[in-house]
Amino acid sequence: MTSADRGRDAAVNRALWRVVNEQYTDGQAGQRWSAPDIVWGIFDIPEDEIGALGDVRGKDVAELGCGTAYFSAWLARRGARPVAVDVSEAQLATAQRCQDRFELRFPLVQADATALPLAPDSCDLVVSEYGASLWCDPDGWIGEAARILRPGGRLVFLTNSVLVSLCVPADEGPAAAKLARGQRDVARIHWSDGGVEFHPGHGELIATLRRHGLEVESLRELHAPPGARAHSYYEIAEPQWAEQWPVEDLWCARLGGGSADGDVEHMPVVHGDRAARGAGGPGVG
Repeated sequence: MTSADRGRDAAVNRALWRVVNEQYTDGQAGQRWSAPDIVWGIFDIPEDEIGALGDVRGKDVAELGCGTAYFSAWLARRGARPVAVDVSEAQLATAQRCQDRFELRFPLVQADATALPLAPDSCDLVVSEYGASLWCDPDGWIGEAARILRPGGRLVFLTNSVLVSLCVPADEGPAAAKLARGQRDVARIHWSDGGVEFHPGHGELIATLRRHGLEVESLRELHAPPGARAHSYYEIAEPQWAEQWPVEDLWCARLGGGSADGDVEHMPVVHGDRAARGAGGPGVG
């Protein structure tokens, strides 16, 4: 994709998230900010069970596609130094209000994750939970993540599973128990509600990571835990569907050129695992 193409997609998604912020994320931001533990995805899988992030104390972290920045708040409470980046002014306005309410400050930066105003080699960790990992061209945002990571730094991100993106009906709604489209059709898909999403296949995503010097440490395919309830807003998949098939992919990768710091267990690719405003941060330019 060209930078102009990426800019057009960013504008489409910015407009979508203005609406979503008004309908949902602004109202639930306080609850997310006040949550005591880090969780992943629509079924709130605890990080303490997964262990994807490792020890973040003292680390410079960039969150790409932060939304209302609750994930960055969770990281800050664990001793990280986050900078939270999002393309949506509405989402960042909510994040600013939460910073004031909870007296927890870190930089909030409005930017497209495919063109970051952050310095090279400025981060130990880059994270994205349903942010750039879903809403940005993979080659663009992963290239930028690699650029701002220090040698040996880690990239941890969560997005929809490839399978769930193939099973969402053409008129949207929760995933069905049958394929609704071909895999090539979801590499970039513009939904009827106005949003542009990216769902590369696993092989394509691994190739993109490697092209930018990142080696996969693990891939966890997340299911709904027993007793899970349907999400109150996002109609991605019902718990019954997600108990049978993976609803989300959680990737961990490391930039070459440095040594592992021993803060997280190294694992092979695995399948079926259920298991600027504010204070200073990494390289804000």
